[in-house]
Amino acid sequence: VRSQTACDNGVVNVPERGRVDTVTRSLLVKAEGTEKSHTYNWLLCPTGEALTEEVELQLPQNVVDGSARISLSVLGDILGRALNNLDGLLQMPYGCGEQNMALLSPNIYILEYLRNTEQLTPAILEKATKFLTSGYQRQLNYKNADGAYSTFGQGLGNTWLTAFVLRSFGKAQSFIYVDPATMEQSKTWLDRQQGQHGCFRTLGKLLNNRMKGGVTDEVTLTAYITASMLELNMSVTDPVVDHSLSCLKNSTSDLSNTYATALLAYTFTLAGDVETRARLLMNKLVLILVCVCAPQPSGGLLHWSQSSSETSPSLEVEISSYVLLASLSASSRSTSDLGYASRIVRWLVRQQNAYGGFSSTQDTVVALQALALYSTRVFSRGGASTVTVRSPSGDRCLFHVNQNNKLLYQERALQDTEGKYSVEVQGSACASVQVSEYNAYLVFMAKIIQAFDYENQLSIIFLRYHGKELTTNMIIVDLKMLSGFSPDPDSLGRVSCWALYPWRSCLICVLLFKDDGSLFMQYQ
Repeated sequence: VRSQTACDNGVVNVPERGRVDTVTRSLLVKAEGTEKSHTYNWLLCPTGEALTEEVELQLPQNVVDGSARISLSVLGDILGRALNNLDGLLQMPYGCGEQNMALLSPNIYILEYLRNTEQLTPAILEKATKFLTSGYQRQLNYKNADGAYSTFGQGLGNTWLTAFVLRSFGKAQSFIYVDPATMEQSKTWLDRQQGQHGCFRTLGKLLNNRMKGGVTDEVTLTAYITASMLELNMSVTDPVVDHSLSCLKNSTSDLSNTYATALLAYTFTLAGDVETRARLLMNKLVLILVCVCAPQPSGGLLHWSQSSSETSPSLEVEISSYVLLASLSASSRSTSDLGYASRIVRWLVRQQNAYGGFSSTQDTVVALQALALYSTRVFSRGGASTVTVRSPSGDRCLFHVNQNNKLLYQERALQDTEGKYSVEVQGSACASVQVSEYNAYLVFMAKIIQAFDYENQLSIIFLRYHGKELTTNMIIVDLKMLSGFSPDPDSLGRVSCWALYPWRSCLICVLLFKDDGSLFMQYQ
């Protein structure tokens, strides 16, 4: 305000532009559409000469402009990527007894590996046991009064899920407290499900079709439960175990299912039945070996699949992982056995997602168990390597891997989103290399017409499943906030109250995925 009145013996002078207060905030701008990721993985172990891999990156036609980004990460350990993402191996909600186990189990195998190789640090142990403890406590919510576990802790218990929980809790005992009475109650319930012929009955319903992997009949269910009991160091002379092994042995003569063959080979390996193991592993599985890819100095890549009409990438990972477990779990192993196993491992590594997991829950659990066992068998404290990456534009970047940074996650953003990249590893240590490509693409275009001008509206969306399964049992609707917005905390508290309620012939479960403010609605 201009004034001729003296202020402290001076005339007030008002400038043309006064002082301005500025508040600057970062705004996360996300591309429209749905994010899609694709990874290229290699496990490169040079033994003198350098090893080189090339990858050609090409964006899809429907990619959103400006949404593509490329990164390359290097680790000196094939489990390092999973260790770096203990709470996010799979990008999915964890709202029922099946999905919760997918968060708990991989932690156990990674911890066992680090402990067995003397790499377990107090910081890693604290972080992992925190996940284990919370997962264990959550899982008890899905326990029935009789000791069985079911999807939502009510209704008929499920034999497969109960065995899965029992084997995981048994292994977790060496890291966290697990109530022995709880485990004994679950084992007693499982024992009661064994039939007179030794096989276990299928009880209960799994709402997630893919959760139990290839376990689809009485034989594979019995093999899974028996393997779980043997992993818990139960004796083969235990009446329940002995009876189930007899049932399984009677079924080996007419096996035509690749998954069942691989799982039985692992089960009889744990049981110490060398003859049956050899018949399954060396005779049946060798005949149905799927892939011997481009030859390398250490041999091509190996994996197995189900029949062409029944297979899936997830099932191939699980089958191959059981073959790997069977190959490495024998009491005696030769150098050729480890060489054979390494060819399976290099194929498995190529199937990993950007977080160190795989495509579904059960294949992630079994594959990480197998990779942890392999890593323990071949662990070495020596060696170092240099990873050289060359971009399409000629840029070059270097990564160094040695025994001091084996578990260090080294990542660098790449500028060229399309073109041919080359990766070269030279030295004497293995390097796990991953190129991750992210982009957003438009699934459909929606035309929005404003029909009403109400402050609050109710929208009903009808969805129909068109996949290859007869029924889905589960649909996940992912509702993300617009860039710059976040949910009102008070409203989120009200949403989470809609835990589970019936609607016609369905159960509707609304879950909150709180890490990034996204809301998952899960219909079952």
